[in-house]
Amino acid sequence: MKIKFWKMHGARNDFVLVDDRAGKFPAADRKFITHLASCHSGVGAEGVILIQKSKTAGFRMRFFNPDGGEVGMCGNGARCAARLAFELGVTEKKMTIETEAGQLAAQVMQKGVRLWMTDPADWKLDGSLELAGRGLTYGFVNTGVPHVVIRTDALQSVDVQEVGSAVRHHRDFAPAGTNVNFMEISPDGELYVRTYERGVEAETLACGTGAAACGLIAAKNGWVKLPVNIHVASGDVLVVDGELTENGARNVTLTGPTAHVFEGTIEY
Repeated sequence: MKIKFWKMHGARNDFVLVDDRAGKFPAADRKFITHLASCHSGVGAEGVILIQKSKTAGFRMRFFNPDGGEVGMCGNGARCAARLAFELGVTEKKMTIETEAGQLAAQVMQKGVRLWMTDPADWKLDGSLELAGRGLTYGFVNTGVPHVVIRTDALQSVDVQEVGSAVRHHRDFAPAGTNVNFMEISPDGELYVRTYERGVEAETLACGTGAAACGLIAAKNGWVKLPVNIHVASGDVLVVDGELTENGARNVTLTGPTAHVFEGTIEY
């Protein structure tokens, strides 16, 4: 079977997207998804996205990490899926998206895509854990997937791989684990972020749900005001906005660039 795909990226966070409205993609075959995401033997991506039919929204998005595991949401991936769905005629510019994390809304704009995310949950502003005999303070919020946010004044010197992996696998977040973000706040109130992504098991050039988590944790602590610009490792800028509430936040949006890389077919 030949499978047509589109390679896209959102702020250099790259994905393989498949129009699976016919429901023929082998989603249960984790080895094939891992092969597809591999940069050495497949197409290469930080996630595989299926666009499927939905009874409750413009389309359903399913997201798979490079290890073949399915997760509920991906912010940059959803923005890419929204643009492709519009270009394929699946939806209008304003749309709703069904995900495992809940229903989202999106709007395709001239220079990017804005995504309305599900309300963040499981807040923790003053978390602490022990790592290699040292105490570490962090914030935590689920923006569709779980995210730890660690503030630092020396972002470029952080060993994202070592520390990120240790936090991701820490017993406090077992068994599912967590994504880990390191955040520095500039004097002008903008954020600079590096992210260790669960499922990729490495630093990623951008993470949409991670950028949202950083913006929300920083705003909730009174360190910045929304909307806030998030500078990610790729050099791109994502914008996080929303309305803070007594118990969290609502109407959270993630806005940023999307782009096509190439398209093709792969054999299954």
